[in-house]
Amino acid sequence: MENIIEMLNITKTFPGIVANDDITLQLKKGEIHALLGENGAGKSTLMSILFGLYQPDLGEIKKNNSLVKINNPNDANRLGIGMVHQHFKLVQNFTVLDNIILGAEPTTFGVINRHQAKSKVITLSKQYKLHVDPDALVEDISVGMQQRVEILKMLYRENEILIFDEPTAVLTLGEIEELIHIMKGLVKVGKSIIFITHKLAEILAVADRCTVLRKGRKVGTVLVKDTNKHELSKMMVGRDIDFSYQRNKLEQGDSVL
Repeated sequence: MENIIEMLNITKTFPGIVANDDITLQLKKGEIHALLGENGAGKSTLMSILFGLYQPDLGEIKKNNSLVKINNPNDANRLGIGMVHQHFKLVQNFTVLDNIILGAEPTTFGVINRHQAKSKVITLSKQYKLHVDPDALVEDISVGMQQRVEILKMLYRENEILIFDEPTAVLTLGEIEELIHIMKGLVKVGKSIIFITHKLAEILAVADRCTVLRKGRKVGTVLVKDTNKHELSKMMVGRDIDFSYQRNKLEQGDSVL
């Protein structure tokens, strides 16, 4: 598979810290690429650069082998790059429909064509089996459903490169399984996904490749089918991790309350 995105030798510093230190990341068309690392490893900063929220101090970005400049999220959207943030960017007292089309409203003679927009959202919802109610208020729907709204925002804008920043952090187990199913369905229709996480089981369940960051630097990129959670955890923290847990038997005393 060819690379659809290349982030080459990206460096980003903030006062007193090097968040990204000469990082190269390549996303292949039609793959789910996990970005693994501990909190503070530089994962979200790197993806914020790809989405135009930050500018790199050094390095360059290519899409389909062509050099691109991403000054802001509008540039990213024009390049087909969308992002679901860990903390959703939704207006709670707006409807699902209004949140999806916000900033990309279709107009007829200067008036928002809500019928056209709603029809497109319903079609996308059915096509990708996301099943949202366009007329529901965001404040009245579940967290898992709010995430579906964020995904539909990307699909409505016809983004082909989808960034998920810690997407399972606020989901229940059932919602996580649904999200994994949705992600697999998205790549089947030609989308390419970067999946930021620090959860090893989810990487093994859904990702094709995994790039590991540690303290702002790239440790390496591996094929997920050729690795395991012990190797990934060692790359992530720099030492062997013992996953066994010894539970001592508890002797209960008399009731005290």
